[in-house]
Amino acid sequence: MAAVQASSASSANSDILASLNAKSRSGTNDLVSTSEEVQNRFLKLLVTQLKNQDPLNPLDNAAVTTQISQINTVTGIERLNTTLATLLSTYNDGQAVQAAALIGKSVLVGGSGLVLANGQASAGVSLAEPADNLTLTILGGGGGVVQSQTLGARDAGSFAFTWDGKTDAGADAPPGTYSFKVDAVRGGEKVAAEALQIGTVSALVRDKGGFQLDLGGLGRVDFSKVRQIL
Repeated sequence: MAAVQASSASSANSDILASLNAKSRSGTNDLVSTSEEVQNRFLKLLVTQLKNQDPLNPLDNAAVTTQISQINTVTGIERLNTTLATLLSTYNDGQAVQAAALIGKSVLVGGSGLVLANGQASAGVSLAEPADNLTLTILGGGGGVVQSQTLGARDAGSFAFTWDGKTDAGADAPPGTYSFKVDAVRGGEKVAAEALQIGTVSALVRDKGGFQLDLGGLGRVDFSKVRQIL
């Protein structure tokens, strides 16, 4: 008989935990939705279990302590999730304010596009490490070299440069879209260099993953992809 009663007590313990975990496995209306409701439900189930326990085979103190610890863990996780959601909302609001301030401004983002207009074009470079020398190569539509120039030594980070629209022969290159590449070295070793193109922010777009900047012809980029504001 004792064995049956002990099994019943164990089953009751399992029922409590199953009831508490039911929230994550079911969509019915009677499931708990807040940490306070979780606590209240747990206490009601525990009191009911204590009232109906066998006086000759009461619940083990360790078992009760374990159940209380588990409900505290569930409550802590619930509160942590709420706090994180609040922090995320605050972060998104702050990001929106920052991104909105960029409308109408030029920014550097990843890309090797270069638009020549009125005899001038600008773009940028991002260096992973300091470099002793940088070589800038402007490329035409067919991939041919239009101009090659040395930019000298540069520190790590992002910077912008301007092309005067001249070819290696000193002639004026026709207006249009070009591309470029950068080769950087330090002490004879190659340094990682990323090409950056310039875009003007025309609008702020909210996406499920955050905010995106509309750069017109360059499309949309994540706010986090902006390397430098000009």
